Amino acid sequence: MLGKEYGKVDPAGRFKFPAAYKKQLLTVIEQGFVIRKSIFEECLELYPRAEFENEKNRTIARLNPYNRNDRLIIRKISEGNLVELDGSDRILIPADQKKTAKIEKDIVMNARGNVIEIWDEKTYASTIEQPDINYADMLEKRLGNTSNGTE
Repeated sequence: MLGKEYGKVDPAGRFKFPAAYKKQLLTVIEQGFVIRKSIFEECLELYPRAEFENEKNRTIARLNPYNRNDRLIIRKISEGNLVELDGSDRILIPADQKKTAKIEKDIVMNARGNVIEIWDEKTYASTIEQPDINYADMLEKRLGNTSNGTE
């Protein structure tokens, strides 16, 4: 998926699913989505249901259910709520997840591969759009020279 979209959450906790995402996900919309609190960030993650199941199963296959810490991880990655588009193309954010992610009204939706991050707009700005973060330097340090010898 591609794109960064903005939206508003109504008092009931619903937001309009962006048309740009809907077009990209036409083949999986009927299966629904899974929404969960991100393990690493102050946002929610919205997965197409099949993608959530695949990721969960891949991770669980690498863990030992007889290990106490692995069981905790299995429980955590399995947390999520099944959600779907209503007749007005809205998704309802469960109240506990809305509270945990500190989502108030204005949201930013950022497609990250096969998942859509849902951020409170203020949290997104303070986390992602920090002027002291140099993304070019971060990429260079992490990936190094990626020219593949074509220079």
